[in-house]
This record gives sequence, C-alpha cells and structure tokens, in this order.
Amino acid sequence: MSEHEVEPTSQHNQEQQNQQQNNQEQHSKGQRNQQRSPRTAHTTRATHATRSAQVARKTSAVKAPRTTVLSREDSYRDGKLTHVAFLSLAILTFITFVGNFTQLQLSAALPNIVEEFGVSVTTGQWLTSVFQLVMGVMVPLTAFLTKRFSTRQIVIASMIIFTAGSALAWLAPSFILLLTGRILEAIGTGVMWPVLQITVFSIFPLSRRGMAMGTVGLAMSVAPAIGPTLGGVQTDLTGWRSIFLTLTIIGGISILASVLWLKDFGNHDATAHADFFSVILSIFGFGGLMFGFTNIESFPFAHPMVWSPMLVGIAGIVWFVIRQIQRKHEEQLAIDQGDVERARLRAPLLDLSVLRNRGFTIGTITASISFFAFSSIVVIMPLYIQDDRGFSATMSGLVMLPGALGQAIAQFFGGKALDRFGARPVAIVGSTILMLGTFGMSTISATSWIWWVSIYQFIRQIGMGFVLMPITTWSLNCLEEHNVSAGSAVTNTARQIAGAMGAPVLVILLEIFSQMRHEALGGGAATLAAANIFGTQWVLRISGVLCLIMLIIVLVGVRGQGAGTAHAAGRSALHKIQAITHTGDHHHMH
Repeated sequence: MSEHEVEPTSQHNQEQQNQQQNNQEQHSKGQRNQQRSPRTAHTTRATHATRSAQVARKTSAVKAPRTTVLSREDSYRDGKLTHVAFLSLAILTFITFVGNFTQLQLSAALPNIVEEFGVSVTTGQWLTSVFQLVMGVMVPLTAFLTKRFSTRQIVIASMIIFTAGSALAWLAPSFILLLTGRILEAIGTGVMWPVLQITVFSIFPLSRRGMAMGTVGLAMSVAPAIGPTLGGVQTDLTGWRSIFLTLTIIGGISILASVLWLKDFGNHDATAHADFFSVILSIFGFGGLMFGFTNIESFPFAHPMVWSPMLVGIAGIVWFVIRQIQRKHEEQLAIDQGDVERARLRAPLLDLSVLRNRGFTIGTITASISFFAFSSIVVIMPLYIQDDRGFSATMSGLVMLPGALGQAIAQFFGGKALDRFGARPVAIVGSTILMLGTFGMSTISATSWIWWVSIYQFIRQIGMGFVLMPITTWSLNCLEEHNVSAGSAVTNTARQIAGAMGAPVLVILLEIFSQMRHEALGGGAATLAAANIFGTQWVLRISGVLCLIMLIIVLVGVRGQGAGTAHAAGRSALHKIQAITHTGDHHHMH
C-alpha cells in the first residue's frame, strides 16, 4: 500500500476526529463572541453540524488523497510558519504584488503607445482603465472559485492566463490585440488578492492575523507606487514592449514556482455549483457601473457613454442582490429539509448574508469610504503638480513616492498593533491622521513649497496604513471561519466599486469648482491655474469631511470582539509583565 492510500475505515475515523476538533474550536469561538445571543450560537452550531455532515458524506465517497492540503497545524507551529507554508505564502504574495504592479505600470508608457498605434489619448487610457474594470468584475466570482477549486488550481490557471496575456501584449501588432492582452492579464490577477486573504486566514490564528495581513499587504501598497516609476524608466531605456516581455518572464517563473512549491490551503468542493445567471448579472452589473464611472473622465455626465452603462450597471446589481438573497433563502430551506443536493444547487454566487454581521458591515463601509476618498487624491494631486504648478511627470512621481513607502511601513506596524491592542484604537489613530493630513493638504496654494504636498501625502498614507488593513482584518475576523471566503469577496467588491467611483466623482467636483472660480475671476487663460487650485482645495476639503465621517463610524461602530480598548490594551500589557516576572521567578527557582 502506498503512502497516499488510506483504508476507508481509518480515513472515516480520522475525518470524525478532525470534525470533533473543528466543532470544539467553533464552540470555543462561539463562547468568546459576546455579541452573539445563545439562540444565535445554538443555530450556528446546528448549521455547522448539518454542513459538516454533508461534507463528511461527500468526502467519505472521495477516494483521491488529500495529502497536499496543509492544515493550520501543518502551516503554523510554535508561533511561527512552517517552511512549506512560508514558501507557499511567499509565492502568493509575490504574484499578488505582480498583479498590483502591472495595473499602473503602463501609465508612463501611454504616450509612446498612443503614438505608435495612432489612437486617441482617450482610447489609449483604456489600457489602464480596462484593467481595473476587469479586476472589479472578477472579484465577486472569487467566493465561488475558492469553493470550487483548490489554491493550486486557481493560482496556476490564473498565472497561465496572465502569462498568455503578457506575451500577446508584448507581440501585439495592433492596439486591439494589446488591449486583449491587458484584459487577460487582469483576469489572471483579479482573484489573487482575495485568494491571498483567504489563505492568510486559513493559516494564522486569530491573534496573529493582523501582523500577517499587514505584512502581505505590502504587496498592495508598494506595487502601485513603484509601478509607474519603473514602467517609465523601462520605457525610456528599452521601449514599452519590454515591459510586457518582463511580465511574460515573471509569469513563467510564477507558474514554475507554483507547480513546484505551492501547496493547497483549506478544503474545496469539486462538485460546487455556479449560478451562471448570477455570473452574467455580476458582469453586467459591476462591469456596467464601473464602465460608466470610468467614462466620466472622458465624457460629460449627460453623454450616453456615461449614463447608459451606469443605468445598466445599477439595474444589474439590484437584480444580482435580489437573486443572491432568494437563492440563500432557498439553500437554507433545503438544508433544513435535509436535501443536500438541492442545497448545493441553490447556493448563491455571493453569500450576502455575511452583511448581517454588524462588525463585518461596519468594517466594509469604513474601508470603502477610505478607498473612495483616497483613490481620488492619487489622480488629483498629479494634476496640481504638473498642470497647475508646471513640474515634470518625474517630479510628480518623486513627490508622491514617500507616501507609498509610509503606507507600507504603517500597514506592517498597524497589523502588529491590531494583534496587540485591537482594531478600535488602531483605526481611531489611523482615521485621525488621515483626516488631519487631508485637511492639511487642502491649504496648498499657487506658491506653496512643493514638498509640503509630499509631506501631507506621507501623513495621509500613514493614516491609510493604520486604517485599511487593520479594519479589513478585524471585519473578516468577525465572521465564522467558513464565511471568510464570502466575506473577502464582498468587502473587496465594495472597495473596487468605491475606488472606481472615487476618482471620477471628485474629478467632476474639481471641474465644477474650478469652472465657478474661473468665471468669478473673469475668465481668460491667466486665471485658469488659480481657478484649478481653488477647485483642488475644495475637493480636498470634501475628502477631509469624508475622513471625518469615517472617524465617527469607527468611534461609534468598531466595538465588540477583537475591537479592543485602551483599558484592554493596558490590561494586556500588565498580563505580559506578570507572565515575564513569573517566568523569571520560575527560572530562578531552578
């Protein structure tokens, strides 16, 4: 008998032992959650038992070995990652980094591409906006993909699609094929951040997730900052096609590393069913809404290219939400009746029932507001630096670069602070810093020292680092283990929509304020820069108000399990001191 073959009886016994252990863990977690009523806890445990019975029934019929799936015990021992888990997590983090890096890398190369293919600047911009659009459509699908396929299957398939897209873009003889290559790149990387989130939650215990998410979150903050800079340098030295050649090579290396060293985390159900009508609704809904908002920067709001896709998008999202609620109700009804097969077929594509969890909903709203307010500044400040103050694009990149580094550092330490003090004090500090930095930046003028912009942006991104990743981690911690996949899809979808809406909406407000000021100053080219700066100041003030609203939400809403308080932080420090003293006394006695 080979090492992969297991006798049915021993396999069944092992599954029963694992199931008993899981039930004990869930029972302990239910006791710790002070917000859950006894009736809710009882219902949750009953639901777990029912679902576990279904899973056990299915897995007992599966003869394929599951030795490649790493359990939490295989991944995290004695307070640290095992070697094999560290290697897998490093591969996932690197691939996520590459995806975020790729998203904005072409911005500096667009003028060269526009000139080579003879297309308009508006058409050329689609190389960057279509990437965000496709990623936004992919995110709602991740809950199903992670349920249906293993980690290795998702990552290897994603990297094959990404590499094929990069190769097509590298060799593209026409703009259409180049755009197709970018779409394939976005499909390949669109699911990687949710997969990385879910993997972190399946590996790390509750007390270490903040530090882990802060560490892997570096891929989210550093990559978009250095992407345009390195893309510009590479374009100047070797031409824009070399960018895609490099990405093709990186994609090939990622595929090889995934095949050789990547392990599976968590179980998957190969028989999981996808509601393809919901898939279509999500594509038209989320895609249409983001397409409409993206076009705001190129067309007036009354243009059919803006309002018609937005109308389709809103209708699609409303229909999508209603369908998910209906299917969840039908799934629960089938579970209550013991009809496993019908429950499997009626499962929703995106489980919106996670929004019933107050902590998760508060965290998702907070993260979405921060994305909305923040994404616009990344667009507006380069306009101020280059168009209103006359500095070069390179100077604009240098002014904005320190902020990205500050956010990376803040995310790491914010994650560690989350584990130690809880989400509430960390998010309050972060929201306050973000608000002060935004209001400070609204004081810029036509004569301000340009490095004040860099300083204020650095302050703002320090605040973002202390808000975004800790609040996201806390919100997902509020969910049961089996709901993390659905929660990750929901919160990332909300953030993608907020980010897509933020820049166009605040750019429109910028134009309105600037136009009003321009007319008040008498018109003419001489007053144009002053009018634009006036508009920039007011948009920054609006962003500051949004940050104030976010701070109020954190103060009122971030409470309960894992939120933490100053009193709890002090008590934790006291316990640590007592533990150290006790350990010292113990060693002294021996």
